[in-house]
Amino acid sequence: MRIIPNIPALTSRNCRLFFCGQGLSLVGTWMTQVATIWLVYHLSNSPWLLGVVGFTSQIPSLVLLPIAGVLAERWDRHRILLATQVLSMIQSLSLAFLTLTGLINIWHLIFLSLVQGSISAFDVPARQVFIMEVVEKKENLANAIALNSSMFNGARLIGPAIAGLVIAAVGSGACFLIDGLSYIAAIAALLAMELKPRKLVTNHSHPWKSFKEGFAYTFNFPPIKAIIMLLALVSFMGMQYTVLVPIFATEVLQGGPQTLGFLMSAAGVGSLIGGVYLMSRKSVIGLGNFIAYSPAVMGFGLIGFSLSRILSLSLLMMLIVGFGFIMQFTSSNTLLQTIVEDDKRSRVMSIYAMAFLGMLPLGNLFAGALASHIGVTKTLAISGIACILGTVYFSQKLPEIMRLLAPIYIKLGILNSST
Repeated sequence: MRIIPNIPALTSRNCRLFFCGQGLSLVGTWMTQVATIWLVYHLSNSPWLLGVVGFTSQIPSLVLLPIAGVLAERWDRHRILLATQVLSMIQSLSLAFLTLTGLINIWHLIFLSLVQGSISAFDVPARQVFIMEVVEKKENLANAIALNSSMFNGARLIGPAIAGLVIAAVGSGACFLIDGLSYIAAIAALLAMELKPRKLVTNHSHPWKSFKEGFAYTFNFPPIKAIIMLLALVSFMGMQYTVLVPIFATEVLQGGPQTLGFLMSAAGVGSLIGGVYLMSRKSVIGLGNFIAYSPAVMGFGLIGFSLSRILSLSLLMMLIVGFGFIMQFTSSNTLLQTIVEDDKRSRVMSIYAMAFLGMLPLGNLFAGALASHIGVTKTLAISGIACILGTVYFSQKLPEIMRLLAPIYIKLGILNSST
């Protein structure tokens, strides 16, 4: 039980409650994600509809995240998270009811995916900055962000593996039911927290004006702009594999739901390895290199996965994909949270979330359409090439980015002025 001293963020009671509750809930969330894409493909046998469901689950983020980021500054984030967890539980239990009673069809899945995407649009920016409230010491923030990624990807490892076994044994409905019940842990943890009153923003300007100010701040500073643009590219092209994996599992590797679960879990293993490594780091120095070169790692993994016809090799490639993605995603998150001004953090992080979650639906729709015309193998290979090109472009910008970040690092005491 001496793990807590090695993870500074967990010295806070609120942090322990937050991560324990969310960890259990996220296992259920990943079970639902795997069960959903399996059920869509089982009902339709269509790459296009896989893309459509992926699109509807994420498109609300592109529309709602800008305003959600502003509201996360003005409203109580603790209450926002309580509301989103309760609504997500209702959504998952509705999905379970329809599936277990045999009433489920593609249109139900599309509609309920749209509902969950709308809930997530308000959950994500509030969650990103709520970590600031549960971490008692600011110097533990980077550790908490890395721990959050490790928790997310630990669930990504466990959830799909369980989902594959549960789907094979009793069907997708049981996954949705487990997910719905898992929200009880997250809700109970949030209710048990003892939080200091937070001074809410008293800015009475129109929310859209506040967002535009955050948008201008984000895209007028080259380092933030470059980080977010690279993430948008990887989200649009690199994450297409998440909706195409069922086709590889069944048609390419000649497997079933267990194969799908193992493939998704392999990506989770890679992500967990990357998250644990980043959690062990004590400084943001060097994160720029991870942001620059991790998309290429992911890209080579995607190309290798698209060409593989052997399960063991496919699992290894998925591990590399997961590792490459989380190194970029978490490094970008940590660096942005470090350099952004406090009064603009919610707005910048909502744009960051929009770059990731907002591009996902467009990428999913594009992937479904492209795979219907040229096949999943070529589609995923093109995705990998795009990620590699992203690294080529960003790495050329990296020296200038680090030059612009140096004064901020000195001001924060991360770098010595004589360095």
